[in-house]
Amino acid sequence: MAKKPTILITNDDSVSAPGIKALVEAVKDLGKVYVVAPDKPQSGMGHAITINHPLRLSQVTYFGDDVAEAWQVNGTPVDCVKLAVDRVLHGHPTICLSGINHGANHSINVIYSGTMSAALEAAIEGIPSIGFSLLDFSVEADFSAAKVYVKKIVQAFLAQTLEPHTCLNVNIPAVPENLIQGVKICRQAYAKYEENFEERKDPSGKSYYWLTGAFVNFDKQKDSDVWALENNYVSIVPVTFDLTNYPLREKLEKTFKL
Repeated sequence: MAKKPTILITNDDSVSAPGIKALVEAVKDLGKVYVVAPDKPQSGMGHAITINHPLRLSQVTYFGDDVAEAWQVNGTPVDCVKLAVDRVLHGHPTICLSGINHGANHSINVIYSGTMSAALEAAIEGIPSIGFSLLDFSVEADFSAAKVYVKKIVQAFLAQTLEPHTCLNVNIPAVPENLIQGVKICRQAYAKYEENFEERKDPSGKSYYWLTGAFVNFDKQKDSDVWALENNYVSIVPVTFDLTNYPLREKLEKTFKL
């Protein structure tokens, strides 16, 4: 009998978030599941690591018999992956899954996302990984359709010969399963936040600033993740931690003379 794959699960919404529970439920029958996740929300942390205070691992029982072990960490999502490899698993899992995030991680969000940074950290370590996000920020979000697609995608992922640095960014529209049109392999849309720091006053009369703004999509092409999600497709974008601009590198090699 083939050995069951080892599945590491993490997130950025905290170990007690409904989304990570949904992810565990979706894949618990596909392998031996370990959870190592932050003890509190870490959204927007990007690829931050903890260097100025001690990290602590505490075992938790939120997931019952659905997992082999579950741990919470007083650090970032990236810290969780690093500790999982070094101190919980004492080696590499077969795959790492991050999520299911409460809210979108399409387009430029991948840069800021703790969910995707955890998945990318796994890829840096040579662990094939997937980050999952549902386009619903509510703590009461309905993950039923997301769980169906998570299981299908993970099964297909495990059935392939995976390159060690493979990382997928998967976003799922917040609609009932019967309204999802299917899955599209996409590219990251060109979009950004038009931001403003709103000045407010605290009770003592001192100024503070609150980040506000709106997500603006400049990309109208039908092969982008934003287009897919707006049309009720699950989007899958292969991503990488190599930020080299290869066309510009080639150009500079020919033209950049000092």
